[in-house]
Amino acid sequence: MNIKWDSKDYKDNFNFVTQYGEDVMGLLTVRPGDFIVDLGCGNGGLTKKLADGGYCVIGVDDSEDMIRLAVSEYPELEFRKDNALTFRLEQKADAIFSNAVFHWIDREKQDQLAENISANLKEGGELVCEFGGYRCAGTIHEVLEQCFVKRGLEYPMPFYFPTVGEHTPVLERHGLLVEYAAWFERPTVKAGEDGAIDWINMFVKKAFEGMEPELKKEIQDEAREILREKIYIDGQWIIDYTRIRIRARKVTK
Repeated sequence: MNIKWDSKDYKDNFNFVTQYGEDVMGLLTVRPGDFIVDLGCGNGGLTKKLADGGYCVIGVDDSEDMIRLAVSEYPELEFRKDNALTFRLEQKADAIFSNAVFHWIDREKQDQLAENISANLKEGGELVCEFGGYRCAGTIHEVLEQCFVKRGLEYPMPFYFPTVGEHTPVLERHGLLVEYAAWFERPTVKAGEDGAIDWINMFVKKAFEGMEPELKKEIQDEAREILREKIYIDGQWIIDYTRIRIRARKVTK
């Protein structure tokens, strides 16, 4: 993960991530009682939904703050701090479920991620995931890049946003046969009068690391005004999200 989360702000003002993630659970074909890992569980909201569905579930996340929040919210569930690239299970899982995580992992580490997921699944076990796809929040990133370049700065894109055709071969190289894959647009409301800047401050931290506060404010003020003409619609900020959903099954190579 290439971000340090503000877990309280995430819980209070970005709960749409969990709400949309509930729909992804519909891709699971495992049965109640089966063992599922919620990989990148965040504040544990979807871990709880999986447990309520009758699954034996463990939540795994690399953020200490998120794990602390999850444990406080759902003390009856099991959570562990661990990394998606290196975690190891004592018992292999029937399914690994992951919502809004893969796009935070650098492109060059996607093979390591797929290999590790495969290693922690039973033969015939499934991966069900959703993450940002090609051109996710593209308007915001284009405007920020424009504002950076104007000042002679490089805008470091912090996300992995592939096409379906780019990502499915990564999984299949590691014995994860893709049964279902889709890219789709999902315009998402970010509440609040300053919703676009709130979104940037939550998800685009890396681009502003080490920047003088005055310059950061100058860039964000300019970006806000440009974005207002593009994604502020009928009094709401509409972030132009796109998503990829996948179900893949572990098979013998």
